[in-house]
Amino acid sequence: MSELFGSDAYAPREVARRIESVGVAKARMAALPLFLLGVLAGAFIGLGSLFFVIVKSDPTLGFALSQLLGGLVFSLGLLLVVVAGAELFTGNNLLAMAWADGQIGSAALLRNWALVCAANFVGAAGLALLVYASGHTGLNGGAIAQQVVRIALAKQALPWHEAFFRGVLCNVLVCMAVWMAMAGRSVVDKAVAIVFPVSAFVAAGFEHSIANMYLFPLAMLVQGDAAGMAGVTWTGLAGNLLPVIAGNLLGGSVLVGLVYHLVYRRNTPE
Repeated sequence: MSELFGSDAYAPREVARRIESVGVAKARMAALPLFLLGVLAGAFIGLGSLFFVIVKSDPTLGFALSQLLGGLVFSLGLLLVVVAGAELFTGNNLLAMAWADGQIGSAALLRNWALVCAANFVGAAGLALLVYASGHTGLNGGAIAQQVVRIALAKQALPWHEAFFRGVLCNVLVCMAVWMAMAGRSVVDKAVAIVFPVSAFVAAGFEHSIANMYLFPLAMLVQGDAAGMAGVTWTGLAGNLLPVIAGNLLGGSVLVGLVYHLVYRRNTPE
């Protein structure tokens, strides 16, 4: 029972040390396991997005309740990443701490981000194909398919600056969730740490690049089946992902990772 319910969280300074140590290990991981774990993370975030769309497809829920419940169930994605083990681009923006401390080089940092981001796309888009083949989007009289397309069209229509700043705010909360999960000593600790920040960013309508890597491909697959709904394109996907990825990077690596490096790790002897 003691393994399930922890009692003492790691202190913030210890969390900073642990995140840097984990960051070094992530940066040195061989390409194949890193890529495969990235594929898993993309699929895990896709599962959270799938769960979110089910909630949003229910028209009987009011705006606030649907946003709150949608955020709550979306938390499944990051919970799977953290507890089951996977490599997520947005969480790995915290590798900036190890880089700032001189423990990894720029080439290793960029290699991790590029490979993991690409693998996340493979996992998220691959899950979209499986979901489409399963007929899942036909549930609730096709309301799920319509909601997926509706969400993707709204994301596609975002001005670049809004997409960028929504990406910044999203990954501040995602990386804070990862930071606090690292403070936990049990599965329950980690779950509690993850649910509130993730629910907040989803409820607020912020932009998570890996979730969008699932939603856009699925919308393109189903838009022919969603009555009167079309217009989601690869160009629209790129126009969303570029500013959102940039915003995610700034929010996670600078506003969380580098800030905590300056607070807890800069000029701190081991």
